[in-house]
Amino acid sequence: MTSTPRLSVNVNKVATLRNSRGGHLPSVTDAVSVCIAAGAPGITVHPRADARHITSADVRDVSAQLRASHPGIEFNIEGDPRPDLLELVHEVHPDQCTLVPVREGEVTSQAGWAPTTPVSALQGTVLALRRDNIRVSIFVDPDLDAVRWAAALDADRIELYTEPYAKSFAAGGREREESFARYAAAATLAHSFGLGINAGHDLDLDNLTLFRTLPHLDEVSIGHALISHALYVGLERAVKDYLAVLAG
Repeated sequence: MTSTPRLSVNVNKVATLRNSRGGHLPSVTDAVSVCIAAGAPGITVHPRADARHITSADVRDVSAQLRASHPGIEFNIEGDPRPDLLELVHEVHPDQCTLVPVREGEVTSQAGWAPTTPVSALQGTVLALRRDNIRVSIFVDPDLDAVRWAAALDADRIELYTEPYAKSFAAGGREREESFARYAAAATLAHSFGLGINAGHDLDLDNLTLFRTLPHLDEVSIGHALISHALYVGLERAVKDYLAVLAG
């Protein structure tokens, strides 16, 4: 019997709304409290260099909140391995750090790490995080070479970039089946290397009905679709709806 994939709620969009007006509303930490009360076992943030949503202050606030009041909740920080972010990660010591490539000018992540990236470019970062007892996940496309590359880094997990799957799911038919098969093959190979499997980007209540059956899936990180759903049903209900779909 397979276990239910864990949900990590990405609260970036709460910060995006707050920053659009300034001030403190809506509160990121209040949103975190609602998500946890609704049953979310994890919280994700992705602080970008331009601080257009989650800020370093938010990261510290959420970290302090989880340590003080919710020590069993997993904290995942995503981002590119720039010096200021790595310094922040080592400072607050999350449960997991997901290393994500960033392209200049992108609105959101557009791809996983290219498997042609020299292992030496990230291996020192991975080892330093692991030495600090921070689990390391590498953001990759559903590509077998990318999985082998992540394994060579001595990472703990991969996070599969799922926007292509979401588009193929919407198209339906053979395209949907072939896309899911690519992700299943990547997950199976990763598992054979001893890597855990996370996933994220454009997963929603519809396409999760299939994706939750991915072999060896440990965790999904969902932000945009969940927060969008919350506009209509409320944040507590939105989290519960996603948990229900993941549970099958």
